[in-house]
Amino acid sequence: MTHPTTSRRAWLCAAASAAALCGISPAQAQPAWPSKPIRMVVPFAAGGATDVLARVIGEKLAAGLGQPVIIDNKPGAAGIIGTDAVAKAAPDGYTIVLSLSNSLLTNQFLYEKLPYDTQRDLTLVYQIAMAPLVLVVHPSVPVKTGPELLQYASAHKGKLAYGSYGVGAYPHLAGAHMSLTQKADMNHVAYKGEAPMLQDLIGGQIQMAYASALVAKPHVEAGKLKAIGVTGERRMSTLPNVPTLAEQGLKDEAYRVTGWLAIAAPANTPKPIVQRLADEVRKATQQPDVQAKVAAMGFEIKDSSPEAFAAAYQKERPIWERLIKQSGAKLE
Repeated sequence: MTHPTTSRRAWLCAAASAAALCGISPAQAQPAWPSKPIRMVVPFAAGGATDVLARVIGEKLAAGLGQPVIIDNKPGAAGIIGTDAVAKAAPDGYTIVLSLSNSLLTNQFLYEKLPYDTQRDLTLVYQIAMAPLVLVVHPSVPVKTGPELLQYASAHKGKLAYGSYGVGAYPHLAGAHMSLTQKADMNHVAYKGEAPMLQDLIGGQIQMAYASALVAKPHVEAGKLKAIGVTGERRMSTLPNVPTLAEQGLKDEAYRVTGWLAIAAPANTPKPIVQRLADEVRKATQQPDVQAKVAAMGFEIKDSSPEAFAAAYQKERPIWERLIKQSGAKLE
């Protein structure tokens, strides 16, 4: 009588031989990815810039991957709710997040308790675009350049107010840095969004703010606001005549860093899937219609990869940590 172990070994060998004859490896025997729709979580409300970009990228990804990409808006808690949902999802490539740098990077220094750790619970896939902001002032502020604004703030200690769309957001951190370095004792006013912030700026209730080009540009062109400079290392294609703050001599890292939009997946997502996702996102961002839409939103396309994203993340991490500590911002 054949021993059971011997029989099972013979069966496995026969199966392996059959697979080899058919040119099928054990890995290939698994269903090819993707074999079902992909859920792209956007941790912000529908209609915002992040949501718009997700729908543009999602449409191209669906075409490239041959499966629908479903946009799932999960807003709340500065992106924490949606990002946490992806951090806790199965690492199979069917749940990803398209978010801003706040939920993927800065929140870890801002919140006392964060339900996820980006470096432990998420895999960085692709940095899609940089999101520089434009520093705008009310027309009554008698300055035209960054250096002039620094001098004016210093000379009018305690008399200027700057707005932001949330404690710990870049407009708050950059404004706090300017106030501290110029000993200007400026007042910070936090709003529940960019629109009310700019309404008060136009109305003269505050004197300066950092805003997105998408929202600020019409007011600048109408003469209701003055554009002083843009953050980051390059001029915005949508505001080509507005110089960067850095080229005006404001070399501090607070004026040179920018927010960004990126895709991440749950930790331990297989590397081939991560690479395929990154490759398809890169193809999408190289298409002229996508580039035009991204530029119109005031963002700058980034040529990235999982490795490049990880390197950029590690380079920026200590900068944001310093800025948040310097601002004194802390949330529960």
